[in-house]
Amino acid sequence: MTQVLKGIRVLDFGRYIAGPFCGTLLADMGAEVIRIEKIDGSEDRFLTPISETGEGGTFMQLARNKLGMTLNPMKPEGREIVKKLVATADVVIANLPPDTLKNMGLDYDSLKAVKPDIILTMISAFGRGGPYSNRVGFDGLGQAMSGAMYLSGTPEQPVKAWPPFVDFGTASFAAFGTLAALYEKQKTGKGQVVEGSLFNTALTLMNGTAIEQSALQINRVASLNRGQAAAPSDTFKCTDGWVLVQSVGGPLFERWTVLMEEPHWLEDERFKDDISRGENSVLISERMAKWCAERTSAEALAAMEEVRLPAGPVLSPQQVLEDPHIAAKGLFQPVDYPGMEQPAPLMRTPVELSETPGEIRHRAPTLGEHTDSLMSELAYSETEIALRDELRVI
Repeated sequence: MTQVLKGIRVLDFGRYIAGPFCGTLLADMGAEVIRIEKIDGSEDRFLTPISETGEGGTFMQLARNKLGMTLNPMKPEGREIVKKLVATADVVIANLPPDTLKNMGLDYDSLKAVKPDIILTMISAFGRGGPYSNRVGFDGLGQAMSGAMYLSGTPEQPVKAWPPFVDFGTASFAAFGTLAALYEKQKTGKGQVVEGSLFNTALTLMNGTAIEQSALQINRVASLNRGQAAAPSDTFKCTDGWVLVQSVGGPLFERWTVLMEEPHWLEDERFKDDISRGENSVLISERMAKWCAERTSAEALAAMEEVRLPAGPVLSPQQVLEDPHIAAKGLFQPVDYPGMEQPAPLMRTPVELSETPGEIRHRAPTLGEHTDSLMSELAYSETEIALRDELRVI
């Protein structure tokens, strides 16, 4: 099967999620991605450990399809290895502070001096050029400082989402920018800097809300799961679990009134359009909650599917693993890893291409698994490799 990015080499100095998942997306599409980490393993390798050697589930997801190399680029011998690697690469990914990049020889000027057409994909918490530029941060800061947390949960308790969607969104935007830079390089032969930030991503996701606030000074406050721009849009408790219902637009609301046996609500000015229904969503949610409370989740979902009202069950992680749609589509690919009693269910490439799909070709690397072979490729002898290993350069 054709791999779109076959022949592209990426050096992945990323940590945690935003940098590494950018590399994962490129690797899924065929790029050769080399994960470069600390001698004893970088911290993100060991988050939420599930293997005998301590590797975590997120690492197994984000390091798939990658080669693994250990390296200390803060030592002179390590910086020399970095230069030799850069000379063979098309892209460098790094989500590290600017000063750290410079000390490691990974700033754009240093990279260009070695490989004039290199592409540097930089990811940080806030991006360059503002008073927050040198701050460090994780996904939660993006959620907190974009208005997302303020409008989640309740007025008394802002809530951060469990999945790090700002991290994964930033990675996806960075991969998009990297592909655009590779396309430009094909046309002009020039490299460039691709810069993403958690803050930019979070502001992008919340931009519609910011525009509304600027125009109307509406000052929305959190309403837990109940939507404010249309209704019904909320979570509802059934006799055996929870369901989420999400309705936008007149036709869907009309279907809902049929289901509720409340056709006269269509003539009520309080429910004349989406924004009116959003302003009166408490009434709509109360009616829906009463209806759901008398039914099992399966009964409620079947009835809503019959009238084509968007709804779904609130699943636990275990229920996700047992979901029939996931099984039928093969969305989770079982991948073995040393020290694991059973394969890890890795989510396949999230975007499906009809002719050149991404694929999971191999598991995440063990610590330093490919260091020696990559050093040999750079023309280091076995003696030189052993010496640098002894000096904890690699």
